[in-house]
Amino acid sequence: MARIMHLADARSLPLWRRPVSLLFLTAMAMPVAFYSWYALLNNFVIEAAGFDGADIGLLHTVREIPGFLAVGVIAIIIFVREQVLGLVSLAMLGVATAFTAWFPSLGGLLALTLLSSIGFHYYETVNQSLQLQWLPKTRAPQILGWLMAAGSATTLVVFVLIVLMWETLDLSYNLVFMVSGGFTALVAIFALLAYPQFEAPHPQVKKMVLRRRYWLYYALQFMAGARRQIFMVFAGFMMVEKFGFEVHQLTSLYLINLVINMAVAPLLGRLVARYGERRTLICEYVGLACVFLAYGGIYWFGWGVLLAATLYVIDHILFGLALALKTYFQKIADPGDIAPTAAVAFTINHIAAVFLPVLLGLLWVISPSAVFGLAALMALVSLALSLLIPRHPEPGNETVFSRPVPLAKPAE
Repeated sequence: MARIMHLADARSLPLWRRPVSLLFLTAMAMPVAFYSWYALLNNFVIEAAGFDGADIGLLHTVREIPGFLAVGVIAIIIFVREQVLGLVSLAMLGVATAFTAWFPSLGGLLALTLLSSIGFHYYETVNQSLQLQWLPKTRAPQILGWLMAAGSATTLVVFVLIVLMWETLDLSYNLVFMVSGGFTALVAIFALLAYPQFEAPHPQVKKMVLRRRYWLYYALQFMAGARRQIFMVFAGFMMVEKFGFEVHQLTSLYLINLVINMAVAPLLGRLVARYGERRTLICEYVGLACVFLAYGGIYWFGWGVLLAATLYVIDHILFGLALALKTYFQKIADPGDIAPTAAVAFTINHIAAVFLPVLLGLLWVISPSAVFGLAALMALVSLALSLLIPRHPEPGNETVFSRPVPLAKPAE
């Protein structure tokens, strides 16, 4: 039986077996499977399955269904500890990724994508919950920034190997999917066996939690999910469809992106810690609106591939500022609400993701620029919502409309 250990006692463990080390290990393992799949996906579906914009939109809609159902995590953690669920989900992501190339058809790819997506989204839901439970509020922004950098570093290694070896060794899609997915699955199994099960100081509520005072967090999560879909689905697809990028070229773009994000991610955590969630999110949404308008300009005015590649990198940096949304919730939440609210928020984040990709895939066939124009509008809505975050969020001061909690009178 796995050993259960309280967080306070974990300090006696070797550094590599502590809770934060487990967060770093999984943060580096997940991108190996996910970003290998992501790097090859657009070329694989076009070459092997003859996808068009409508097909890729449908695939991403299927991919997001488990995210919409992430609220099911609440039911599972009644019987399974969060840490165990997260690692089993990570292993599932790896196994499903490994077999992706075995089914080069629309139906086969939809089925494998659904399985890998269940693993990815349930892992991410639990991972976000454990991060906020295990990290102290004073250091959370900085550590979250370093976790982002660690994930970027691992992804960098994956992309370098693909760029250097894809043409040189004439790699196949099947080999890359098998190696990357198998690696992630093995790391997850190792973590299940090598680490104690850590007990957070605050027991988590094991039922659905919807609190009125979290409404702004829910609204920001909904808009973040809608914007993210447009970037995830169509930014890379545009580089292949419009500019004819091959696997090694598209991966080179991802590689440049990763190098920059490795350097920038820790700085983003410091920015959130220094300037607060309100100012950080305002900067993110203003920048995203400008980037999406410029994406549209590529189609409106025929702007070139260099601008498109630059926008892709800027876009990804700005999305990194979304860690401020995590720390905003950490500051306003009751400690026992973190796990159930992480599941609810993940579901809210994916409401738009279930229908937007397939609908926007149809719109893409008619007007790609309209898709990016809609994304810019979404960024402006998020900007308006971010203005409602107070400068010093805390329980009782969740929005600028919150009434100050009166101080208790001293006993006479």
